[in-house]
Amino acid sequence: MVHEHVEGDAWLGIDLGTQSVRALLVTGDGTVLGSGSAPLGGRRDGVRHEQDPAEWWDALCTASRAALRGRPKAGVGGLAVCGTSGTVLLTDGAGRPTSPALMYDDGRATAHAARARMAGLAVQDTWALPKALWLTEEYGPGRITHQPDLVVSLLTGELPPADSSHALKTGYDLERDAWPAMLPRLGLPETAIPDVVRPGTRLGEVSATAADATAIPAGTPVIAGMTDGCAAQIASAALRPGSWNSVLGTTLVLKGASTSPVRDPTGVVYNHRAPDGSWLPGGASSVGAGVLTAAFAGADPATMDALAAAYEPSGAITYPLVSPGERFPFLAPEAFALVLGEPESDADLWAALLQGVAFTERLCLDYLHHLGAPLDGPLTFTGGAARSPYWNQLRADILGRPARVPQQTEPALGMAALAAYGTGAAPDLAAAAEGMARIGTTVEPRPDRTARFAAPYARLLDELTTRGWLPPSVAAHALARLDMDTSAS
Repeated sequence: MVHEHVEGDAWLGIDLGTQSVRALLVTGDGTVLGSGSAPLGGRRDGVRHEQDPAEWWDALCTASRAALRGRPKAGVGGLAVCGTSGTVLLTDGAGRPTSPALMYDDGRATAHAARARMAGLAVQDTWALPKALWLTEEYGPGRITHQPDLVVSLLTGELPPADSSHALKTGYDLERDAWPAMLPRLGLPETAIPDVVRPGTRLGEVSATAADATAIPAGTPVIAGMTDGCAAQIASAALRPGSWNSVLGTTLVLKGASTSPVRDPTGVVYNHRAPDGSWLPGGASSVGAGVLTAAFAGADPATMDALAAAYEPSGAITYPLVSPGERFPFLAPEAFALVLGEPESDADLWAALLQGVAFTERLCLDYLHHLGAPLDGPLTFTGGAARSPYWNQLRADILGRPARVPQQTEPALGMAALAAYGTGAAPDLAAAAEGMARIGTTVEPRPDRTARFAAPYARLLDELTTRGWLPPSVAAHALARLDMDTSAS
């Protein structure tokens, strides 16, 4: 059956990534009508990571033209833009960049972060606020501008208010819906601080000049977006309370939905706010699939997966950190990768690394339960590692709960859903996301395999506690849940 698309029933999602800009034109039922991408450069040198903001616009023009090629002029109902969380630059009063963009992982502002923490702000070293302070000292006063803010200004012709999702790491207080009063005392004048609106707010419309450059029809509504992590969560349709999206790529990120903030005195779990005022708690671990690339450069993952199936459980137990230091499910800057025991072969080590990531994923869910987070909704697997059927099954087994694997989880798809919601085409964001998301498979856990992994998981908990990384109360909570699935309340 051919779906008859009516005027305005497709939405454009734009993802400003680290390595490229991606654009997707998507209908309300998830049909991708067009896509396009264009590469981005950057400068990395030690802790320095910058991009030239002018490249974002050039890449967007290329990507949007490809996505809209052959599309009728009136066929875009709205658009939204996501960017990398914590990326920031300064602009002048006319919205022109006056500094390079410091990317999400630029590490030059550690001293400024420490100063902000001493003032009472819970910020991490690579968050946007300390980088904005650093930029102000280096380049002089300017307006704090997040990655999508600049692109939206070029689309609409006006520098917009920031969305609260990107403003979170610039110190914005989502519960009070206000900037902290001490920002001027830290060195940011009032003129540097943008107004803030909720994601899903209409910011303006595409100007005639921007339409010529991008092929996006003039007058297309431009909707305030969210960070790329939130965009991926929207694309996974994990927005109903108790739902969680586990994103496994180079590292592991869990993002969920809750009617109230999940409060964590250690600060490893923090909360974004959804357009409807509900909460999106989450945390980012430093374990992940990056350890496979580092340990087995050039290996074929499918071949190694097949060999690893003989080692359940592995003869070794790992805590497979991609880089030193852990930030979720516990805070331990001194932590390093662990291998307990001696794997008997490369296949056994591969199995140990896969299992170690899954043990960490279970500990993340156990920690969230310890904090009182709701976990009784569906769990979704996304990220590059979700392309491995074997690893998906292993993770479901170790977690003891089913997991959904969507067909399409690009952040740009999440922005298309947000655009549909922001233009009034869907009653709420969850409905828009559920309409566009298409679940490919659901992986069911095998109880006998879940039981096999209880002992090595318990041993890992003991080791992490002995080393002083995992708080004993958290370990005890996780051990008390060994015979439960991780969705149990």
